[in-house]
Amino acid sequence: MASLLKPDSEASLAETVREHFARRKPVRIVGGGTRPVGNPVDVTETLSTGRLSGITLYEPGALTLVAEAGTTLETITDALAEEGQHLPFEPADYCALLGTKGKSTIGGVVAAGVSGPRRVQAGAARDSLIGVRFVSGEGEIIKNGGRVMKNVTGYDLVKLMCGSYGTLGVLTEVSFKLLPRPQATGTVLITGLDDHAAVTVLSRALGSPFDVTGAAHLQKDADGNPVTMIRCEGLPESVKYRTGRLKDLLAPLLPSAAGLSVENVAESNAAIWKQVRDVETFAGRDGAVWRLSVKPSDGPDVVSDISGKLDCEALYDWGGGLVWLLVDAADDEAATVIRAAVDARGGHATLFRCNANGESGTDAFHPEHPRIAAISQNLRRQFDPAGILNPGLMGQSAVQA
Repeated sequence: MASLLKPDSEASLAETVREHFARRKPVRIVGGGTRPVGNPVDVTETLSTGRLSGITLYEPGALTLVAEAGTTLETITDALAEEGQHLPFEPADYCALLGTKGKSTIGGVVAAGVSGPRRVQAGAARDSLIGVRFVSGEGEIIKNGGRVMKNVTGYDLVKLMCGSYGTLGVLTEVSFKLLPRPQATGTVLITGLDDHAAVTVLSRALGSPFDVTGAAHLQKDADGNPVTMIRCEGLPESVKYRTGRLKDLLAPLLPSAAGLSVENVAESNAAIWKQVRDVETFAGRDGAVWRLSVKPSDGPDVVSDISGKLDCEALYDWGGGLVWLLVDAADDEAATVIRAAVDARGGHATLFRCNANGESGTDAFHPEHPRIAAISQNLRRQFDPAGILNPGLMGQSAVQA
């Protein structure tokens, strides 16, 4: 087992990285350790940002927050809730899905680019991120962005670091723009639709003027039946009006056997969208979990192609553009089928949780197009020239200085 390094300051972390750079000694980077996604990193030491914790600046009036990377997501969520605010992109907690313990950190959220159902309306994590501080693979402390949105020259490191999984640098501080928490939530629920009909309905809802903040479809709910979910948030009267208008808009598209209702109870809505956000429907069940990114209209066809060859179950989010698959097949077999299906339509697929039946040798991340791979490799050479930060996690070979 790799030994754990937990520096208690940015300066100490930078010194640790400098020492590893000098020795060309690779290290695994973690936050809370709740999202072990990616290829195994073969190292003898793990560097954690868990002791870099605390909200360093919070200005509710300016809708701005700055926090150290090791601050737990729970701490930030609670602090924002006291002021009636939230992170717009609705970050997920995958502990149940991945079978991990501990608490997610805000640095881990950024490093993994985690965005929940509200992405269809509020944008992704990178769209709310306005500033970062991180330590490069040479131990240099770098800052980009700030407390306000602005244009910068050169690399947009704020966007670049989001979703880089610690392969370009070790995040030490992140800054966000915030939004007020909605006062009410309503969900239009439709039962009995197949995947194609569901995505058609979701697309119609997202294209409506009724400000939809969630659009998802489960092939099987707790009772084994398909359910389609469309969310509106905001002021109570506005939510009531918009969900009612959505019912009127969508009713002509539905077969006579479909059920159509609106859920307005706060607790029920919270449970519905937590199930989607955290992919709870697949938690604790046997099989691998794959995360597919496709054009929404292509989602049902991709799943149909895959289900003709593999036993699988799907959850659609983002109007069909994000597809979670529970697959009961060996990872290498599933990878061949799944990636061929998404490649045919210009998407990509990530092995998010390996099948427990045997050790997986499958690359977790979708192979990059050669031109994209060359750009990625060049970026890693600039920010981590010795290739010591999470080498191989995203499938890249260690970079030689």
